[in-house]
Amino acid sequence: MDTQLDWSAYDSYGAGDAYAAVPAAGGAFGKAAAVCIGNRQCQRTEKGVMCPSFRATQDVAHSTQHRAATLKAALNGEYGVKPFAGPELAEAMDLCVGCKGCKRECPNGVDMALLRVETLAQRWSALGRAPLRERLFAHLPRFAHWLAALNPLISFRERFPFLARWVERVFGIAAKRSLPRGAARSFLASAPREGIGAPDGREIVLLVDTFSNHFDTETAEAALEVLLAGGYRIHIARPPAGERPLCCGRTFLSHGLIAETRAEARRMVETLWPYVERGLPVVGLEPSCLLMLRDEYYSLGLGEKVDKIAKAAVLLEEFLAREHDAKRLKLAFKSVPGARAMVHGHCHQKAFGALKAMRKVLGLVPELQVEFIESSCCGMAGAFGLEAEHYEVSMRMAELALLPKVREADTDTLLIANGTSCRHQIRDGAQRESVHFARVLRMALAT
Repeated sequence: MDTQLDWSAYDSYGAGDAYAAVPAAGGAFGKAAAVCIGNRQCQRTEKGVMCPSFRATQDVAHSTQHRAATLKAALNGEYGVKPFAGPELAEAMDLCVGCKGCKRECPNGVDMALLRVETLAQRWSALGRAPLRERLFAHLPRFAHWLAALNPLISFRERFPFLARWVERVFGIAAKRSLPRGAARSFLASAPREGIGAPDGREIVLLVDTFSNHFDTETAEAALEVLLAGGYRIHIARPPAGERPLCCGRTFLSHGLIAETRAEARRMVETLWPYVERGLPVVGLEPSCLLMLRDEYYSLGLGEKVDKIAKAAVLLEEFLAREHDAKRLKLAFKSVPGARAMVHGHCHQKAFGALKAMRKVLGLVPELQVEFIESSCCGMAGAFGLEAEHYEVSMRMAELALLPKVREADTDTLLIANGTSCRHQIRDGAQRESVHFARVLRMALAT
């Protein structure tokens, strides 16, 4: 079969292993599915992230192990000559939220999030094209600059339930779910095009994602202020003049649109390369966007530049923690009102071990008592929680640990969530506002 992602990293899997159970078809893609050997660690519910859908349903049919087994069966011909167009794989993958918990917590490191993407891509190829709703969600970065003009319509929808129900019937967007509102002015619209900050400061590149640019602009503003206060020379990543803003490609990837993902990723690589070639770190804010440069870009066949860019890409918390360890951090902090914070880690932060860095940096704020919520996926998972058929299970995921802990917090407690989707879920499920940790650091700046 012709796969749309590059699975060559798995070429040697199972070589000489009589028990590898590599499927008859699929090549290295099949070998990636065969990484699962049925350990069933994904069907446990102790600490960790994996597997959110199993935790919420307690049904093995919605576990990583079952998904891998179903994919292997499909590649072995058990579901006919067009398995990707059939119901078996669609049902198995239906509740996978792409948390990447299995890549970190499974003993064999099964990357079900990426296996699901290829499965979706093969399904759309077999069916002719992706459904309208999936294409709308995927193309969000390309029309995000128009969304502020739709804010009155979004308000109208939320005031009149019958309209929300009509939108659900027509587009499959959950009537019970709020919709994100576009910022009146994007961050990049007024951000400087040239490097800013101390002329002799350490040079870095700030990567402002679609969500921080068009929705939560205060996150990007706070990050820029913190980095300026730290004495850095900051270049804001931008494509050539006249082109639309950069996009990592995450929304396209999550919906199985690989050609569009690759196109966005190529733009990103070519824009970042001149900086990375000079040794500059690329500092990002949204976990699912920045960490895509360290992970899925390897599967897009983008050439040798990817490896160097992946090594340069860091989340803001990782960058500041490394600067602190290297005794280069020049930031001074003061105590903040309330002096208590509760942190919900994005699944990808957890999958890449980035919460340790956040703990270290928040520990620099005097008197701040920080509690990290022991939780799995928030359940929003990008567009997953917006989809009508997934709304209820999305809320069940959130109610397992996250929302009860948020409700316990007093009103003076700062709620920190670096993921845009996570903040959306907390707002909808607990009627509380949470913020990116960059905003907490800005609040704590001593000068």
